[in-house]
Amino acid sequence: MALAALLGILIIAVIIGFVYYVNKISILSNRIDNSWAQIDVQLKKRADLVPNLVETVKGYMKHEKKAIELVTKSRQAVLKADAPSAKVKAGDVLSSALKTVFALAENYPNLKANENFMMLQGELAGIESQIAYARKSYNDSVLAYNNLITTLPGIWFAAYLGKSRKDYLETVETERKPVKVSFD
Repeated sequence: MALAALLGILIIAVIIGFVYYVNKISILSNRIDNSWAQIDVQLKKRADLVPNLVETVKGYMKHEKKAIELVTKSRQAVLKADAPSAKVKAGDVLSSALKTVFALAENYPNLKANENFMMLQGELAGIESQIAYARKSYNDSVLAYNNLITTLPGIWFAAYLGKSRKDYLETVETERKPVKVSFD
């Protein structure tokens, strides 16, 4: 009788542990998906503002066609990208192109004073902050998930469920360098 009770308690403990780890892995995986969705929303918001910015800038920066073309091409790449890594890479290129346009704008006092330009620049700055926050949230979720599935006993459950490590969103090398502005 005591052996049966002990065996029953052990079976219940295993079931509870199994349910806990399966649910925890699922919750953390869903949190990563949600974090990515937040990044994707911000990337789309930024891409949607770009045409307005380009139109505002075109009239002032007639000699800066390269910068404007790069922003336009980068926006198209963001909208066309399907995979998260491709969207992030395209988003980083767009961010870099926008920084170049804003740096060039310093040479155009009338543009800097333009109300539409200032509003768009402010909105884009806010979106950049939201993207940075969403990336941090994503990476925090990936850390929790990876910690769970690479430690005991989570590693056993992850293997059983076919789950593997997730990749962090990292800053590309070009984003770590200052924006280069040239007047060719």
